[in-house]
Parts: sequence; structure tokens; C-alpha cells
Amino acid sequence: MGIEIERKFLVQGDAWRALAHKVVPMAQGYLNDLALVNTGAMRASVRVRLEGDEARLNIKSRELGASRQEFEYAIPVSDAQALLALCVGGRVEKHRHYVQHEGHLWEIDEFLGDNAGLVVAEIELQSENETFSRPSWLGAEATHAPRYYNLALADRPYSQWREDERQALDL
Repeated sequence: MGIEIERKFLVQGDAWRALAHKVVPMAQGYLNDLALVNTGAMRASVRVRLEGDEARLNIKSRELGASRQEFEYAIPVSDAQALLALCVGGRVEKHRHYVQHEGHLWEIDEFLGDNAGLVVAEIELQSENETFSRPSWLGAEATHAPRYYNLALADRPYSQWREDERQALDL
């Protein structure tokens, strides 16, 4: 069993773009819906993702915050394509940009389609208390704001958010 410790932030400006050393197109969907996860009827999200020319099945526990259980398995691309057709809610499409900053790898997700306009940076840590240097382009933390989770974006994309939701983090 793996434990993922990840913090999520909004991104300010475009200064990060010149620092990206790799970009991978991604498309993902969920085999369960947000309502079942939110009510506790399901205690994990089940995601299928195409990452460039690779595919993965991912299961994450329902905890809100920086730490949760995570299980991830490589699967054939053809299986991922078939599973994506079975997904509930919308498909989340994005370009993931990889940026190194002072000893840490940042994954910056530039969302496309119904989530276009949203850019979020994630950092995986060894512990919740691990310190890291904040790049100048890092904005407000969104780790504890469920609407920024990919499962929530599949259910209610950024294009459907009210303007006040786009401006504020209700933590």
C-alpha cells in the first residue's frame, strides 16, 4: 500500500512555462462518481488515465487533505481506452508540465476542455511537515479545497464555476 502526500496550489502567471523540462498530455475519467465518494457510500475514487503513450488505473482513498492511500497500476492503453468509455461524469484533459525547483519536482496541470483556464501545481512530499521552497509563481494553497480535486472537476468542471468560486478558496 502506498501513501501519497501531496499539496496542491493555484498558479500565478506564466513564469513556470520556461522552466518546464517535460510536458505530457493526459486524459482521465472516473469509474465512480463524486456523490458516492462524498456521501461515504464509496471510500475511494477509481480513475483510469492515459498519460502520453502509457495508461494507469489508480485508486485513492477518500481523505481530504495532503495524505491518502494510493494504489496505481500500469494497464494496456487499449484497456484504458475501453475503461474511459465506461466512466461517469466528464473526462478531465490536461497537459502536465514537470518543473524542478530547489530539489523538488512540481507537476503543473494546465487543464483543457471544460476545465480550460485552470492551472494547478502539485508537489509530492515525504511527510506532511516537509519544508520546500515556494516558487515565485505559486499562488494560494488548494490542498483542502475539494473542488480542485480531479474527481470534482470531472463532475463539475471549472467552466461551470461562478466567478466568486474562481476567485476565493473556502477552506
